Amino acid sequence: MTQQPHSEAPSPATDFNPLQIRDAVRRLLETEELPPIVQAGHPVLRQQAAPYDGQLDGAELEALIERMREVMHAAPGVGLAAPQLGIPLQLAVLEDKYEVDPESATVRHREPLEFMAVLNPQYRPLGSETASFYEGCLSVSGYQAVVTRYRNVELSYLTPEGRPVEEWFSGWQARIVQHETDHVQGILYVDKAELRSLCSNAEHSLRWSNPDIEDARRTLGFLHG
Repeated sequence: MTQQPHSEAPSPATDFNPLQIRDAVRRLLETEELPPIVQAGHPVLRQQAAPYDGQLDGAELEALIERMREVMHAAPGVGLAAPQLGIPLQLAVLEDKYEVDPESATVRHREPLEFMAVLNPQYRPLGSETASFYEGCLSVSGYQAVVTRYRNVELSYLTPEGRPVEEWFSGWQARIVQHETDHVQGILYVDKAELRSLCSNAEHSLRWSNPDIEDARRTLGFLHG
């Protein structure tokens, strides 16, 4: 695959100050029910979230990460960024332990991803190789589209304990990493999607749920050549 990922214009930075971020987190944590996932159209999804630099104390950060993990599992999903809960902070949780059929796992290079929480994530491609598959988003409920992403990336981030990490990811794990890191920069997957591939979840299940995208590509007319 030689198609390159789409580039995007920079998103405006959040106008939340540290106190507002902390207050928003405290309100979220005070509620017993799981918070709703913010949907496309909300400004927080279109702003660069604030880098984490101590806006929360250790207990608050740990509680926020656990609440995000609960929401991700309940959705269900394989990743969730703080802006998806209305918190403009560069924090995301990732985990992929769902069982998939062996053919899909092989075609999509999908391997289990252990739970991880990342602060201030940034990725860079390792090489130019890309892969194109359908993906969805908990903040664009009900739809999926084909997105071309780098097959291999290096993720730089801080752990919740403040330790800097550089880690390599490939295949479906790299896709999850890119998707969630984009969220904290105000980027949604539809910004990078082949819009002719856009379909409802029902249509995807009915017609385009093959491990690869070849049938959809030919029939819907995207990624020519």
